[in-house]
Amino acid sequence: MKLEFSAADEAFRLEVREFVRTRLPADIKRKVELGLRLEHEDYVTWFRILEERGWITPGWPVEHGGPGWNHVQRYIFDEETLLGGAPRIIASGIQMLGPVLIAFGSEEQKKKYLPDIRHSNTWWAQGFSEPGAGSDLAAVRTSAVLEPDGEHFVVNGHKVWTSYAQWCPMMFALVRTDPAAKPQEGISFLLIDMASPGVEVRPIRMLEGGADLNEVYLDNVRVPAGNLVGELDKGWSYGKYLLGHERTGIAGIGSCKQQLARARRIAAQQGLDGDALLQARLAQFEIELMALEFTALRLLSANQRSRMPAVEASMLKVRGTELRQAIYETLVDIAGPDAVPFSPEVLELAHLGEGVVPEELVALAANCLDSRKITIYGGTSEVQRNLIARAAMEA
Repeated sequence: MKLEFSAADEAFRLEVREFVRTRLPADIKRKVELGLRLEHEDYVTWFRILEERGWITPGWPVEHGGPGWNHVQRYIFDEETLLGGAPRIIASGIQMLGPVLIAFGSEEQKKKYLPDIRHSNTWWAQGFSEPGAGSDLAAVRTSAVLEPDGEHFVVNGHKVWTSYAQWCPMMFALVRTDPAAKPQEGISFLLIDMASPGVEVRPIRMLEGGADLNEVYLDNVRVPAGNLVGELDKGWSYGKYLLGHERTGIAGIGSCKQQLARARRIAAQQGLDGDALLQARLAQFEIELMALEFTALRLLSANQRSRMPAVEASMLKVRGTELRQAIYETLVDIAGPDAVPFSPEVLELAHLGEGVVPEELVALAANCLDSRKITIYGGTSEVQRNLIARAAMEA
């Protein structure tokens, strides 16, 4: 097997690189490079630039607006956009719900929701995790009871760790529709309007000070029966299909390269080019990242015409996220005390908001703390390792 890109792949890489260089707004690029917080309009601005080029939904079929890329092109696109300083594509609507609707949704649902996702008009929250049912989705307790006339479900429950729910007018959720069935057999996949009476979103303050994660409370929320995706009580299968797409994307090889380049850049600025221990540490990351990349390319090559199996997606997810966390920790080590920007003057009103460390270092500690979540969302590393072990024992 030849693990190298073809001439056509390399030409495509240059096309994507040039597009990002010329079309990505400078202010958004600067925020990404410094690890600063992105606002909703930053994402939407970039996503609509991609949509104009027909590149916002890389994994969708052509008939639904996808570009018709193979797995290798999608890999190159992810890598080049991230290395070029672009925001990552938020997965919930584009990479998670979209493929589920295309595979299992009604024609009415596809016509109603897919164009809005593609145009970034409607952002979707993911209502999977619950207190007591995070990585163990079979323990979902949020109930949906179909009214006697069959027109509406009545939903009651509590979702948690709901990313960007503050920006989302819609949520797709796993709900229990048959409490007497086996845990995996009584779950359905429902689309919920967040403006419905009885829906309450509460932000969760995170370690780094952000509030992109939320709790969502559902109190007697009436959801039209037409918002059921696929068949009643078959939501477990749709959820597994969705998570396979999510885990493939969150291996984050492009993000690892992006942060490793950042580490080398900041180390040079800090005068640490001659630090043998640091350079050995960075070289080890290069080696591990190369091994991860070759593994990903080998798997992608073997699955050119189909979706990557869940167990292989789990392997990439575990290694990619843990490697990224290690690189973030090294970034903080490189900055030393400057990674926690503090000066007594910031407690004085006259100096409020003034920078106290070089701008390249301001966000490092926050980025490192924020990275703690990447081995949790999409299924924890412990759950992924169980999936990998089970597959190995059954082989």
